[in-house]
Amino acid sequence: MKVLLFGASGNIGRAIAEELLSRGHSVTGVTRRGVVKGLEHERFTAIVGDATDAGTVASLASGHDAVASAVGPAVGRENDHEIIVGAARALIEGLSKAGVTRLVTIGGAGSLEVAPGKRVLDDPNFPAMWRANAEAQSAALGLFRNSEQLDWTYVSPAAHIGEGERTGAFRVGGDRLLTDADGKSDISYADYAVAFVDELEQGKAVRRRISVAY
Repeated sequence: MKVLLFGASGNIGRAIAEELLSRGHSVTGVTRRGVVKGLEHERFTAIVGDATDAGTVASLASGHDAVASAVGPAVGRENDHEIIVGAARALIEGLSKAGVTRLVTIGGAGSLEVAPGKRVLDDPNFPAMWRANAEAQSAALGLFRNSEQLDWTYVSPAAHIGEGERTGAFRVGGDRLLTDADGKSDISYADYAVAFVDELEQGKAVRRRISVAY
């Protein structure tokens, strides 16, 4: 496949790009500076683009088989709502104009349920620095769920995502936060990327949210 990847320079975006390339796909990585440091591959091209602009999304997506979004602002330093919700709106509008229907996008863990009607972010002890991001991710999910044009999938990670090995061994769930026997919820960037690309290739969860954790 020819995949357009927004947010290719972040930790998750880079992991997704590397996973896509390892499976033989061609990747166009979109960043605000047009650079993904240290990632050089004959099937990878880095370009400049703004995921919050529908016209840019439409122009760049044309000719691609699918679009992946790993757009995520720097927590505490950027406007979470403007970037996350803005990107969701632009992707919905722009991909419709481009005639590209398949979208897989990263999502936050904050909107996952821990009990019926109770989300992770509803906990009064939810970290303040992550609240705006989690609320914006939840709003973006709502926009995708109301979209009739896209075959989207929203991929939420575990409560904690970070550096680690690519094991290929993890669980895939739905709207509920996945935890292990000790109550921990973790996933590595690499294994999250495996689950993300699995879904992009297989399309088992079209128009719904999935979650990934060990």
